[in-house]
Amino acid sequence: MFKNVIVYRLVSPWSVTQAQLDEALQADRFVECGASQEKSVGWIEPRGQAHGPLVEVVGGQWVLRLMMEVKSVPGSVVKRKVEEQVAQIEISTGRKPGKKEVRELRDDARLALLPMAFTKQGSVGVWIDPKAGCLVLDAGSQSKADEVMTALVKAVPGFAVQLVNTQISPAAAMAVWLSTRESPTDFSVDRECELKASDESKAVVRYTRHPLDTEEVSQHIALGKMPTRLAMTWNDRVSFVLTEALQLKKVTFLDTVFEESSKAAGDGKDDNFDADVIISTGELSQLIPDLMEALGGEVPLGSLPGAPAAA
Repeated sequence: MFKNVIVYRLVSPWSVTQAQLDEALQADRFVECGASQEKSVGWIEPRGQAHGPLVEVVGGQWVLRLMMEVKSVPGSVVKRKVEEQVAQIEISTGRKPGKKEVRELRDDARLALLPMAFTKQGSVGVWIDPKAGCLVLDAGSQSKADEVMTALVKAVPGFAVQLVNTQISPAAAMAVWLSTRESPTDFSVDRECELKASDESKAVVRYTRHPLDTEEVSQHIALGKMPTRLAMTWNDRVSFVLTEALQLKKVTFLDTVFEESSKAAGDGKDDNFDADVIISTGELSQLIPDLMEALGGEVPLGSLPGAPAAA
């Protein structure tokens, strides 16, 4: 269920009931873009069943899904249309349109082309663990995560979260693991890494399907290049790429996980949605604390000056 992981800490204990949250989300159920609408954001059924509930609770874990649809008009098409109109104005009036008029022509051209534009859809999975006091997003970027936070703040009065922070930054920890060639407990370093220089050169070195326990990698770090991405595996169960922003990318649950959970996943009910939730949240609820420990532990809420909670 998760390809990406961004972890937040709930600022206050979760006190909303499933019925209350479902009712709140109904007001913003997803509707496809209208003819002249550039973007639409709304909640969809996590289980994928039309007209079903917008909040699923499986084994105490809450699952939601936010859909985003965007219409995109190529800038080159808009530019061509505007140039044609500007040329026509110059021919018919003998004057050259000013910047404000050109900007208005550009806006009009975009609106006129929107009904013919193709749409692109993408959704973000949301997992709330009330007992652990955390919220996890399957978001590939911080901008998508911010969309979800905005939608939740709108739906839940008093909702507030804070991005999880650790005592040791991921970049610093990854640099130690690579330079010493010693992985943290329960983790192994895989064969993918990105190193980036912090000086004016901004030089980048990427390794793909390449051993990282080499003198060359250690030398890059000694010369000041810091890891921004590192592929790792936790307990031979879950593989992922850790980023400098404490996000997990390319999350993959390994075969051993599903072999051990074959009984839970084998009943065929509801396309195994419940089993998928149990398996994925069960593994991540152990992986995340282990990763926090490997990074020196979590910074307590409110301990970071200048880092206000999202509310």
